[in-house]
Amino acid sequence: MSEDLKTLDDLKSVVTPAADEAPAREPVRDELGRAYATGKRKDAVARVWLKPGSGKVLIRDHKGEYIDYTKYFARPVLQMILRQPFQVAGVVDQFDVMATVKGGGLSGQAGAVKHGISKALQLYDPALRGALKAAGFLTRDSRVVERKKYGKAKARRSFQFSKR
Repeated sequence: MSEDLKTLDDLKSVVTPAADEAPAREPVRDELGRAYATGKRKDAVARVWLKPGSGKVLIRDHKGEYIDYTKYFARPVLQMILRQPFQVAGVVDQFDVMATVKGGGLSGQAGAVKHGISKALQLYDPALRGALKAAGFLTRDSRVVERKKYGKAKARRSFQFSKR
């Protein structure tokens, strides 16, 4: 085998072109033209629908009413987390988002919505996948709270030691 292949051109002729290129990704949209994805972070799960629009982000609260994300996530840090996927992909104010969030606290919920938006963006337009993947937004952050162990005050904290 090594005697037959002397140059790189000989090697190219051996490699099949079908194995060389990956199949092109197709956009995944429903009948209303929306992309759907589920995002997760800690104990929070976000269901996200994304469609072309003016940049509105609506979050469904526990009462079942959709409210603006600036009211639901009042802290500026959490609002910034939600805007990151759009800034990285370069599509600020081009998509409307509707999301329902369950479980966890506000920080976990913001991370879950961010993960869901990122996944929905790459499903809507597969060309955005590279930028989102390079930023690490398509990977689920698997860190969760460590469980409490018996004989301990918390997960690792021991009770105060008393000599007498």
